[in-house]
Amino acid sequence: MKLKKPNNDQSNNIKWTHTSSAAVIERKNKKKKSNTPGLTIEDDGSLTFQNVSVKDTGVYKYTAFGSDGTETDNGQVEIKVYEKAPKPTVKIDCTADGNATLICDTGNRKDLTFSWYEDDNLIQNEKNTKLLLSSTQVEWNKPYSCEASNPVSKEKSITVSCQGQNQKKGLGIGRFFGIDACDWTMLGIIVGGGALLLLLLCVLIICACRSCHRRKKHQLVTGTERPDKADHKQCLRGETD
Repeated sequence: MKLKKPNNDQSNNIKWTHTSSAAVIERKNKKKKSNTPGLTIEDDGSLTFQNVSVKDTGVYKYTAFGSDGTETDNGQVEIKVYEKAPKPTVKIDCTADGNATLICDTGNRKDLTFSWYEDDNLIQNEKNTKLLLSSTQVEWNKPYSCEASNPVSKEKSITVSCQGQNQKKGLGIGRFFGIDACDWTMLGIIVGGGALLLLLLCVLIICACRSCHRRKKHQLVTGTERPDKADHKQCLRGETD
């Protein structure tokens, strides 16, 4: 990390401090001192890091003094060090009403951004580890995955799906031809009810026809009425109706 103005005059004193730790690096009376391994001060007053790690993250302040002890310069520099992004794991929970909750698990990492994919198509990109999908958004057999990233690296999870989750639970595919199981149940009830109504209608027609024939037969036997062609046709119409 450089000073605003290089300070090569070895008679000038320079002091660096790390606001997040007790690190002090300085040049004083033409001698260089550091209480933190891996941090050294160069001839021009700049600060050098060796084997940078996450603990080096933070703000470093410096102050420069002339040979008479007067402050000649000051400032601060911030450095951010990132760990490699871990490979995330996706936890999925698909409910009977068709909704789905997905969680991208990376432990307790706070420096990550999460991207959500449906069949390799980006559907959300933010710091939120949770993805909520309504029944109208869920594609039951489509694969979902998340990607964890920071400025230096990124890792993507394996894919999961609601179909795969239900197969593991022994619940079947949950959908068939894109229709929920509960929708198939309702459809079955409606179709079954319609079939029952049609059957009852057929029974009523048959009963009406038989009653008509019995009445006409009785009239013939008792001689109370001579069946004419119109009555016979009426019975035929009732039978065919």
